[in-house]
Amino acid sequence: MFKMSSIKPALIAGTLAGLLTQGSLAYAQEDLAHAVKGIVKHVDHDAKKITIKTADGTEHTIKYTDHTAIRAGKAAARVPADTWLGTKEGSNVVVRYTETAGEKTAVAIRDVAKDTEKAVK
Repeated sequence: MFKMSSIKPALIAGTLAGLLTQGSLAYAQEDLAHAVKGIVKHVDHDAKKITIKTADGTEHTIKYTDHTAIRAGKAAARVPADTWLGTKEGSNVVVRYTETAGEKTAVAIRDVAKDTEKAVK
């Protein structure tokens, strides 16, 4: 037969392992990459944030950093995101971002204006 004293440590260890696993899964799920396609409505250079308006009218405000990759056509642009975004209000873009604790941070921004023109023709 099992003694209570041998079951308690196993029960505590199992509970802790379960809690740690759930916590790490929740953290991993929060850091997944997402994408949004729409028109650049506004660029706030001071706050380093862009507002994207999607086809259904939803607006997404996403911060960008010095590490945000810029894709123009098939090549990566070699200019800082802040400089490149300065000329993009009104442009069609796809923004890939991560979301952690409710804050969206752009990983990559791609200008899809040429793709849109091709699709329309």
